[in-house]
Amino acid sequence: MKKVSANSKNTEFSSAGRSVGLLTLSIATLGANSLGFGPIASGIAADLGVGVATVMLAAGGYGVATALGALFLSPLIDRLGVRPVLWRALTLVALAFVLSAVAPNTCVLIAAQCLAGLAAGLSLPAIYAFAAQISPPGRESSILGRVLFGWTISMVGGVVLTTTIAEQAHWRLVFVFLALVAALAGCLVSRVAVPPEPADEATPQATTPTPPWRAARIPGVTRLLVACLAAMTTFYGTYGYIGDHINRVLDRPLSATGILALVYGVGFGLAVFGDHLIDRFGARRILPLCFCGIAAVYAGLGLTAGSYVGLVLAAFLWGVLNHFALNLIVSGLSAIDATRRGAILGLNSAVTYLSASIGAVAFGPLYTALGFTAVALASAAIMAASVVYLVARPASDGKLSIDSAAP
Repeated sequence: MKKVSANSKNTEFSSAGRSVGLLTLSIATLGANSLGFGPIASGIAADLGVGVATVMLAAGGYGVATALGALFLSPLIDRLGVRPVLWRALTLVALAFVLSAVAPNTCVLIAAQCLAGLAAGLSLPAIYAFAAQISPPGRESSILGRVLFGWTISMVGGVVLTTTIAEQAHWRLVFVFLALVAALAGCLVSRVAVPPEPADEATPQATTPTPPWRAARIPGVTRLLVACLAAMTTFYGTYGYIGDHINRVLDRPLSATGILALVYGVGFGLAVFGDHLIDRFGARRILPLCFCGIAAVYAGLGLTAGSYVGLVLAAFLWGVLNHFALNLIVSGLSAIDATRRGAILGLNSAVTYLSASIGAVAFGPLYTALGFTAVALASAAIMAASVVYLVARPASDGKLSIDSAAP
C-alpha cells in the first residue's frame, strides 16, 4: 500500500510539473502580445497605410479589454472551474490572434485585439488560480514564482522573437505564431487533471459568480489591491519613461534601452530561486520589506539618472524586487478564499491594467516638466507611503495560508 501511495504522489508531482510548464507558456504567450505589439507597430502601420498612433489604439484597446475581462468575467472561474475556463479562454485568445493576423485594416485589428484582451483578462486570473490549486501546501509561492517566469520569457525572449519574425518575414506571421502557441496551450490544458479544493464547510463551493464589488469587500482583499495599485502604477509610470530618458537625455541608442530591459528581465527571472523564502517566512513579514526595497530602488534610479551604468545596475534589483512583489500580492490574494479565488484574482488583474494607464498618463506631465529624476523620486514616495499603509493596516483576516508556514 505504501508503494502505491508513493507512486501516486510521484504521478501527482509529475502532473503538477507539466501543469506549471503549461501555465508558464500561457503567461509567456499573453505577455509576448502585450509587450511585443509596440516594437512591431511601425511595420503594421506601414503595411496598413496608417500612422503608428492609429495602430497603437489596438494596444490600448487590448489593455482596456483585459481589465474589463478580468473584472467582469473572472467570477466564472469560481463557478465553472479553472480548467474549463482556462482552456476555453486560451482558445478564444488563439482565435483573436488569427483575426489579428488576417486583419485587412486597423478597425478589424483593434476589434481583434479587444477580443484578445477580454480573453486574456479571463486567462490571467485563471492561470494564477490554477497555480494555487495545484500547489502542494507550503509551496504556493514557489509554484507561482515558476509560473510568473513566463513574464520573463515574454520580455526577454518573446519580444526578440516577435520582432525578428516581423523584420525577417511579416508582422502577420507574428500573430499566426502566437495563435498556434495559444491554441496548443489551450489544447494541453484541457487534458490536465486539476486536484479538487479541500472541502470546507465554512466556505461552501460558489454556485453563482461573485460580483467584483462583493469580492472587494472580502477581508484582506482591499489591502493587497492597494499594494498592487501602488506597485504597478509606479512600475509602469517609471518604466514607460526611462527609455526616452536614456535615448534623449543620455544620448544612448535604442539598443541601450533594450539592454536595460534585458537586465530587468534577468533579475525578474532569477528571483524565482528566492521564492521559497516567501513560503518560509510568510508574506505578512516580507511584503513591507519588499516595498521598502522597491522604494529604495526608485530613489536610486532618481539619484543615478545621469549614469547609464547606474540605471542598469538598479534595473537588475528592480526586476528582482518586482518579482517578489508580484508573487507576494498574487499569493496573498489566492490564499484568502479558495471558493472566490477567481473573482479576487480578477480584481488583481483589473487593477494591474488600470495601473498601467494611470502610470502612463499621470507621470507624463511630471516627466515633461521636471524630467526622469522627478518621476523616479515620485515613485519612491508612493512606495514609501504604501509601506506606511501596509504596516498601519496589517493582514488580520487570518486566512493567508502562505503565512501559516512562518516560524
